[in-house]
Amino acid sequence: MSGVSTLTTTDKPPLRAWLPTMLLLAAIWGCSFLFISVGVRELHPAYLALGRVAAGALVLLALLAIKRDSLPRDPMMWVHQFVLGAVGSAIPWTLFGYGEERIPSLLAGIWNGITPLVVLPIAVLVFRTEKFTLQRVLGLVVGFVGMLVVLGAWNTSGGADLLGQILCMAAAVFYGIAIPYQKRYVAGSTTSGISLSASLLICATVQLAVIAPLLAGEAPPAPWDLSVEVLLSVLALGALGSGLAFVLSLRNIRIIGASMSSMVTYLMPIFAIVVGVLVLDERLTWYQPVGALVVLAGVAVSQGIFNRRPTPLTKAPIPQEA
Repeated sequence: MSGVSTLTTTDKPPLRAWLPTMLLLAAIWGCSFLFISVGVRELHPAYLALGRVAAGALVLLALLAIKRDSLPRDPMMWVHQFVLGAVGSAIPWTLFGYGEERIPSLLAGIWNGITPLVVLPIAVLVFRTEKFTLQRVLGLVVGFVGMLVVLGAWNTSGGADLLGQILCMAAAVFYGIAIPYQKRYVAGSTTSGISLSASLLICATVQLAVIAPLLAGEAPPAPWDLSVEVLLSVLALGALGSGLAFVLSLRNIRIIGASMSSMVTYLMPIFAIVVGVLVLDERLTWYQPVGALVVLAGVAVSQGIFNRRPTPLTKAPIPQEA
């Protein structure tokens, strides 16, 4: 932050100030799994991820131009963004593409919900930005049980493709690495959030531009050879999922804080399941939504959601520029 002012108030921000934005954000990110499922019908997963990061970078660069902002100038910040571009965007988005070649989009959306469970042990053991408590360990155990239920660990003869589920689980693990890394090395920067996200997506675009042809073994198809549905899915993933969604997320963080904003994690699987069933005619087995609820319960326990008590907002610092 480049500056703050102090505002004294006795009330929390009203629901109408942030709840519609959170619901829209959850809808955009939840529907991303639908767009991935459509995109991999005609595009290699790596090329789909490349289109997503490139479109998202263009949107954020346009926002920077409108705001007359600039990209980071610190060379070390670009090093960190290069790492985050790989572990936070290029790799997980490619893995989700590979996974959704094998499993329904709604199941991929469920697996995305385990990200907070991955963040905690990595933050504690690797980056040492958090500490284990009995409550957090209990939450991890509950979440792990939920993961086994989603997998249908007892069902060895059928069910959703195991490799596809493992790939989506691995994508969530990379998210879990990226979040504490960002908190450790990037969060304290005074550079604007839009500038940081744009530089991250630029790095991911460069990485995938090199790696995607090697993974695919061929050149990408020409845009005019793709169906309208696939083209629109790529644009939606980039412009909405990686561009507009960041702006909405930043707005809510400024209004209600990062912790409360993270509640969007609980809503995303709902949207992923609804659009998967209604648009793609996908089907769930009984234990997948049950497992998802157990996972989300584990997340809630590990984050202390059930122990939080509302407190009045007094002398809250309001960011003037992010």
